[in-house]
Amino acid sequence: MRVLLVEDDLQLGAALHRSLGLEGFDSLWVRRLKDAQTQVASSEPAAIVLDINLPDGEGFTLLESLRRADILVPVIIMTARGSLDDRLRGLNGGADDYIAKPFAVPELIARLHAIIRRGAGQASSRWSIGGLAIDTAAQAVTVDGAAVDLTPTEYKLLLALARNSGRIVAREDLITRVWGDAADGSDAALDYQVHSLRRKLGSPRISTRRGIGFRLEVQ
Repeated sequence: MRVLLVEDDLQLGAALHRSLGLEGFDSLWVRRLKDAQTQVASSEPAAIVLDINLPDGEGFTLLESLRRADILVPVIIMTARGSLDDRLRGLNGGADDYIAKPFAVPELIARLHAIIRRGAGQASSRWSIGGLAIDTAAQAVTVDGAAVDLTPTEYKLLLALARNSGRIVAREDLITRVWGDAADGSDAALDYQVHSLRRKLGSPRISTRRGIGFRLEVQ
């Protein structure tokens, strides 16, 4: 699951980037507002962790532009600016959460899991879609109570579909969410992973809209 980390401080950014990776997130770290805007457009992250004070502007600018465009990607603001006015500006501007520096990394991770769950319409780290269950905290998957062993790529694909269960997800969106900018992301690679995932979950769970994309069925 890709998380865009926007933090200009080298030490803090490196530490958070490493911590997100250890928690199983595909973390993309940028240090400037301009780079964040580019990455949002190209990589479609599952969530954004956004600093406010950036070398070329304010993180508020990115947040406000996302919401004006009806882009509902979950956003956590993290900043040393903890005044009531700043918190209200962030939350009223569309942020899903607000954490003041300094903070404990486990708290940030917990908040990140929470906003991603809410964005997927789930109330806990255990997502239930019919007989399919995904424990996003443990990165474990079961079907009708039986454990299913997925590769990291299969798991990323399943999460991308599960976050939009019951709705068609375009092929190009799935490729971006699973492989990002990696050269090995392609239509052929996607078809292979979908085939493999169907074999493990049961073919009826993933339907195809030919030429458009795939849908995780709510059974």
